[in-house]
Amino acid sequence: MEFLCYHRDRPGSLPLRHELLEKHWSSMDRYTKEMIARGPTLADDGDTPTGSVHLLDLPDPAAARAFAFDEPNYQAGVYRDVLLRRWRNTLGRTMGDFPGGRTGGNRYLVLGLGAGPAADLAVPSGRNELIAYGPLLSDDGATWLGTAALVRAPDPDTARAFLAPVRYAGIEAHHWQFGGRPS
Repeated sequence: MEFLCYHRDRPGSLPLRHELLEKHWSSMDRYTKEMIARGPTLADDGDTPTGSVHLLDLPDPAAARAFAFDEPNYQAGVYRDVLLRRWRNTLGRTMGDFPGGRTGGNRYLVLGLGAGPAADLAVPSGRNELIAYGPLLSDDGATWLGTAALVRAPDPDTARAFLAPVRYAGIEAHHWQFGGRPS
């Protein structure tokens, strides 16, 4: 089962985030094989972390909750909230398989929170700019709740345009970059 876990930072928590960096990496190291994509969301300055995104393949919702809520930054209060949803890897690949590579161009996390019947279930055109893409689902996988994508785009409006705006209560676009323990 695949999941999206998006931890959003609590304002003023950057010093604590830095203090816990090695504990965070050690926690993430246990999930290397399960990671589909990961990385921080960033403020408009492109440097200041605002959250942490993980797309993972885990055995069940209980394992996903353990991942989300046992994470050291969550336990210490770095994050203000967590969005945890089933997700389907429509592209069937990891961020390492993205043909555009780890650098070059602007990258975004795009979240469309559903309002009504399911939308955007098929992969949209512009597949070469999609790093990860798929529907957000209820725990049992039966109900469509929205769509989550990692995209390369020139700006946030272009990133949002990957989703059909009339089908969502709102569409968020957050600056994002490839994550993983620095070599």
